[in-house]
Amino acid sequence: MYAMQRTMQTTNRKAEVIAFISLISCLSMGFTANLAFSAGPLNPDFEDGVVGQTPDKWMFPPAAAQSGYSASLTKQNPKNGTMCAIIQSGDKPKPGGFGNLMQKIDAAPFRSKRVRFRAAIRYESSGSAGEAKLWMRADRPNKQVGFFDNMANRPVTESQWKYYEIVGDVNEDAETIFIGMTLTGSGKAWFDDVSFEIVGDAEKMLIESARPLTKRGQANLVAFTRLLGYVRYFHPSDEASRTNWETFSVNGVKAVENAADASELAAKLEALFRPIAPTIKTFPTDKPMPHSPIAAPSQADADLKIIVWDHFGLGAGDGKNIYRSRRITTDAPEGKFPETLAGLREPFLADIGGGVSCSVPLALFTDSKGSLPRRAAEDQKSAAAAVTKASGSGDDRATRLADVALAWTALQHFYPYFDVVEIDWDQALCVALTSAATDRDESEFLDTLSRMIAALHDGHGSVVSSIRRNRGYAPPIAWDWVENQLVVTCVKNANLGLAPGDAIISIDGKPVADAVAERERLISGATPQWIRHIALAELAEGKKDQTLTLEVEPWAKLGTRRNITLKREVPKGAVQEPRPPKIKEIEPGVFYLDLNQIQDEDFSDALPKLVEAKGIVFDMRGYPRINPIAFFSHLSEKTITSVQWHIPIVKMPDHKEMKFERQGEWQITPTEPSLKAKKAFITDGRAISFAESVMGIVEDYKLGEIVGGPTAGTNGNINNLTLPGGYTIVWTGMKVLKHDGSRHHGVGIQPTIPATRTRAGIAAGRDELLERAVQAVK
Repeated sequence: MYAMQRTMQTTNRKAEVIAFISLISCLSMGFTANLAFSAGPLNPDFEDGVVGQTPDKWMFPPAAAQSGYSASLTKQNPKNGTMCAIIQSGDKPKPGGFGNLMQKIDAAPFRSKRVRFRAAIRYESSGSAGEAKLWMRADRPNKQVGFFDNMANRPVTESQWKYYEIVGDVNEDAETIFIGMTLTGSGKAWFDDVSFEIVGDAEKMLIESARPLTKRGQANLVAFTRLLGYVRYFHPSDEASRTNWETFSVNGVKAVENAADASELAAKLEALFRPIAPTIKTFPTDKPMPHSPIAAPSQADADLKIIVWDHFGLGAGDGKNIYRSRRITTDAPEGKFPETLAGLREPFLADIGGGVSCSVPLALFTDSKGSLPRRAAEDQKSAAAAVTKASGSGDDRATRLADVALAWTALQHFYPYFDVVEIDWDQALCVALTSAATDRDESEFLDTLSRMIAALHDGHGSVVSSIRRNRGYAPPIAWDWVENQLVVTCVKNANLGLAPGDAIISIDGKPVADAVAERERLISGATPQWIRHIALAELAEGKKDQTLTLEVEPWAKLGTRRNITLKREVPKGAVQEPRPPKIKEIEPGVFYLDLNQIQDEDFSDALPKLVEAKGIVFDMRGYPRINPIAFFSHLSEKTITSVQWHIPIVKMPDHKEMKFERQGEWQITPTEPSLKAKKAFITDGRAISFAESVMGIVEDYKLGEIVGGPTAGTNGNINNLTLPGGYTIVWTGMKVLKHDGSRHHGVGIQPTIPATRTRAGIAAGRDELLERAVQAVK
């Protein structure tokens, strides 16, 4: 069932993506407006309050309770004192939900200071994957997010009390600080002995100006990027698992860019990575170094094990998706390497560019004190410094280069569609690094990241940033690409001087074809129809009351031109083309159901009438809200299943030996009454993800005619990774295949009755696809 529940949430709508990537999405729903400021955490030891109720001075947002979680005081085994806090899930926590116990702190006393948020936590699972995390966020003016850390790369999974901490720099203009603990998945997490203190002055953010990369500098950064991915995701040392990779990467690009040749680059890389990966080797490719299988170190104690990374997708997001990354151990009695991991006994060898190669162990021995070999004292100090989270800015050159490296490596090892998309991903890295080095500011860099993600040809692929969050308004019209023109399809009121059917020739003096092409270069999509759909939406978006000037050819006066200036004054998406009511008998015996509007109770209430219908048209031009299990149980007289979901199982770098685990598909059994009417489903290129799961069943089981155009060709649960400077990349984290195992990505669901709109039809107020669907069921 999880695939249904999660896929229903995986659209590329920007608002939903933003909600998905934020562990504290409840903060954007007005909840914090009622929180009183404190100068530091109140009731930090949880000794004030009533057992069984929310701890005094702490807040548990309604969204967390609605998701099936609770928070209360308990006397059950506190770390200190007589009580502690506990967050626990119900029997069936809502997919995507989380528990969140939090406080709001006045940032004024902590501005420009380095602070440490520390607490004791223990966690117990109750069957399904879950984890606990501390989180801290500083909010700046105008809803800008400053410092933010939610322990995404170091979640709590241990059942014994242990102290965890977040150290970070509070922005000089921060207004509020939020701290708390979250629980995702099923289980319980205990929380006690909270402290929040200043540990020093914040590091002054040095903004490095833009300058171009040299040919040697680019080669050095490519080598750093490749090694970064190998160590971060596959070298299982304790030090690497604790490293804050954002800080490490920003410092790393500065350290290696100016290496003069391969020998100097190899030396710098080894010095940089040695504190967190003591056994890696880097060397000039023309001077190979001998390497040998992993052997048990002599300083180990008797209880030896082998530790490796186990990736079920990439568990690097906010804990609200199905993916996980964890280190697992296997017994190694008497220092013998287990046969089950024989393929990982040899270090991984790779040419990483710049004339340098590397040897990276993918498995390590570990004992009761941690992974082996032990670090030298100077390395311990260096590794500890890398735990502090960087507060980067897209205006800073090193931050931009680090962001490219961090984003590229995650996708290099975990994007599941490199076997079907035509892309030179190595070249995409070089292009992005070159552009990031010379970008003038954070806004230009947003375009650089967007172009890199666009190269994936992934309909879920996008870059989320606060830079775009104020682009939430549009003019009071709707438009679409029809007969190779941008055509007005709906006008909010007749006083605008526009009418349906009018063609837009230029926008702010730029020919429409050029404006669309310029926008499409920044959009990731597996099919042209999805890219065009998003490009048209983004062309309309902008700041509130921002104007745009349109050169228009009126339908009523073909061949003439006139200019109209409109304000972006309505929320984007507010103006929609008219459709029939969500459930309507549009002709005798023929019913229309808008699956983008109806919910389960609407469908259930309509069943008695639908049973008597001769024809039913289902509108799937968009994103459905209905439960597919209940819906399809009335459309088929035999058991049916959904499309195939495949989670990547990654144990080796660079997609080597990548395997997939198939699971989570819907099993739908027939339920009375059965709808025997002739059926048609209208769809087009805006139908993506969950909508395509629904349409995939229609296609495979031939439940009705499919009228319109191909769907977006992108399905599967999304994943995400947050980068320094406030950027988050989003991509499809699993592979989805059609029922017969054939490709869906970039193909989508094809219509059985192709149908398109016309400018004349729009001007006449006709819904030509609906007309064709009605014809099909009569």
